[in-house]
Amino acid sequence: MASLFTVLAVASVLTISGEALPNRPHSLRPWSNPFLRSSGRIVGGYEVDIADVPFQVSLQHDFGHFCGGSIISRKWVLTAAHCSASSEDPRMSLRVGSSLHSQGGQLVPVKRVVQHPEYDYSNVDYDFALLELNEELELNEDLYAVELPEQDEPVQDGSCLQVSGWGNTQSALETGAELRAAYVPAVNQEKCVQAYASFGEITPRMLCAGFDKGGKDACQGDSGGPLVEGSKLVGVVSWGKGCAEEGYPGVYSRVATVREWIKETSGV
Repeated sequence: MASLFTVLAVASVLTISGEALPNRPHSLRPWSNPFLRSSGRIVGGYEVDIADVPFQVSLQHDFGHFCGGSIISRKWVLTAAHCSASSEDPRMSLRVGSSLHSQGGQLVPVKRVVQHPEYDYSNVDYDFALLELNEELELNEDLYAVELPEQDEPVQDGSCLQVSGWGNTQSALETGAELRAAYVPAVNQEKCVQAYASFGEITPRMLCAGFDKGGKDACQGDSGGPLVEGSKLVGVVSWGKGCAEEGYPGVYSRVATVREWIKETSGV
């Protein structure tokens, strides 16, 4: 299980190749990179402007981008617990309002990290962390918070979901510096449990999304980033077996299961 966790914890990419989902009424420009079965590398894919996913942020450390996150208010960002330590980290900051993780927008220091109290490193359960910012963001029509679901609000099987991030594209021709996004369908929970029966436990706090044949997925560098249905945050990029592998959908932390904790901790 630790090896699976590491796959997404370091830095993720979105991968595309495979069946296309119907277009949503969203200004997103598709971006993901497909893993070709013959070559084992991501190809094709689409860049997306930050204006289409303004709530997306890049977590930065001394070495640059390492995870994603989602703005939920002027003072708080939601990410994955495995992306952060449960303490203050004066070296961590966020880049907001830029399609590039290395420049533009605004760099905001993180004041405090609050991991979910039930986060379990061994099986990546409750993989959530809230980041309190050192200063309030100036939210407007170009930079705004993502919508949050109600406590235990379900995600329907087959729903068209969007994932985005700056992860490694694994292609010399396509840079991970530009923000990218992909559409993936929500997977039936029992089907996901069966898929990962030999690799790790799928708990009620987890949500799976991806095609049966693989090809589209989140991967290293996308961890902590948003999985949205329309404008609502339903998942946080968490872990999976490999990236875009057939039979192994991506695993996301299910936001609706911790909605009350988010409110109690952040007031949002």
